[in-house]
Amino acid sequence: MGKYYITTPIYYPSGRLHIGNAYTTVAADTVARFKRIMGYEVFFLTGTDEHGLKIQQKAQQAGKLPKEYVDEIVAGIIELWKVLNISYDKFIRTTDDYHISAVQGIFEKLYNNGDIYISEYEGWYCTPCETFWTKTQLGEKRVCPDCGRSVQHAKEESYFFKMSKYQDRLVEHIENNPDFIQPTTRRNEMISFIKSGLEDLCVSRTTFDWGIKVPFDEKHVVYVWLDALTNYITALGYPDNTDLYQKFWPANVHLVGKDIVRFHTVIWPAILMALEVPLPKQVFAHGWLLLDGGKMSKSRGNVVDPVVLANKYGVDAVRYYILREIAFGADGNFSNELMINRINSDLANDLGNLLSRTVAMVIKYFDGHISGGDEQTEFDDSLKNIALETDEISSEQIDKLLLSGALESIWKFISRTNKYIDETTPWVLAKDEKLHPRLQQVLYNLCESIRLIAAYIQPFMPQTCEEIHKQLGTDDTDRCWNNYGVYNVIKGETLFPRIDLEKELKELENLTV
Repeated sequence: MGKYYITTPIYYPSGRLHIGNAYTTVAADTVARFKRIMGYEVFFLTGTDEHGLKIQQKAQQAGKLPKEYVDEIVAGIIELWKVLNISYDKFIRTTDDYHISAVQGIFEKLYNNGDIYISEYEGWYCTPCETFWTKTQLGEKRVCPDCGRSVQHAKEESYFFKMSKYQDRLVEHIENNPDFIQPTTRRNEMISFIKSGLEDLCVSRTTFDWGIKVPFDEKHVVYVWLDALTNYITALGYPDNTDLYQKFWPANVHLVGKDIVRFHTVIWPAILMALEVPLPKQVFAHGWLLLDGGKMSKSRGNVVDPVVLANKYGVDAVRYYILREIAFGADGNFSNELMINRINSDLANDLGNLLSRTVAMVIKYFDGHISGGDEQTEFDDSLKNIALETDEISSEQIDKLLLSGALESIWKFISRTNKYIDETTPWVLAKDEKLHPRLQQVLYNLCESIRLIAAYIQPFMPQTCEEIHKQLGTDDTDRCWNNYGVYNVIKGETLFPRIDLEKELKELENLTV
């Protein structure tokens, strides 16, 4: 079918990740799983960005060496991805020896080609964001435009990357490739930013030493963003022309949060142009999960620890909520109340009840064994048509990274299947033996619909898909209608038990910090 390379940003191990951090990785995992189902050879990359002044300071505060400090946190991140059922193909750490060597080679190549030169930096630096700012960008309040924190004045000898040299090429590439930056709002923002004028980028520091040493000048360490961004190619073996690199670069999509879109659509493409390496096909910058209208950081009356949420409600409920509630690309609010309501309405009422009712009727009326008959009606045709439409619509939505839209289309199919039960009234058909052939067809159609629903939700909710197959007695994810044969159903656990909202919110309130 083809090759597909998808990445998330590599996460900064400065503390425990919250549900907002997990948003990007769950979304990327969903797309990766879908592409594998569609027959693509997929490479899904995630990892950790472990250098920089902020890490060095936090390690010192903890009384630890930087590597010791990050090792402990990285172990927690890897465990979180396991809990959230993330099917990555590679986890890169910027402290990996091969990455360090590759970054040094990249820096030296850019220097030898005349794209890096030495000078002196004087300006403003935001340590939490690891970002340089000009006086104009800071404004009168002299705070970081991204995080709102205070910035520090810095003056030191530094190496600079000639980013200004690539301004016109960047604009030309973005304008000639409208899908390169998505959504369109981000694309327009970046075009405006670049046209306002690019300055050369400071790409080394001398005031701390937790970073990759500049190979020919070891009192300098490589700027953390140059170090971090190159992971997308070093993970494939660059600068060596490895099989992985040949197969998967350029990346199909970098999934990033909107707060780091500038790094991925300005700095990163300019570096690649200087290296004469093809640019990724797309950078998709999603919005934020917000708490009370503000960017999520620590809990403010809500439990935002994804491990706590997954342990309480199941990992698939968490995955479903964060992908369904928010249009991918826009900001969206997170609250425990909204999540519990989604679990009760969409997962318990719509999907869970559909499965349990259908399995119970097949067991009651046909001893758990059902196959298709010949009694077709307009209700059957309508159900089949929407099943096929859902496959087409949801697949198209995932391809466009519109994950909430894909789930919305699947849930319309679930609603239609529930309505089919009311239209066909199987409990009435069961009262007359002459109508049992019709009853057989109705229940078979319900099993077919649920099997297809399981196939459609598999990328989003893999564990739920497995449980549905277990109860239906099926073992494949074929997406064709009327293609299974005999269903041998068994009663299983309730997919999503209903939650007492008031009681649960009180319990969660006691867990907030």
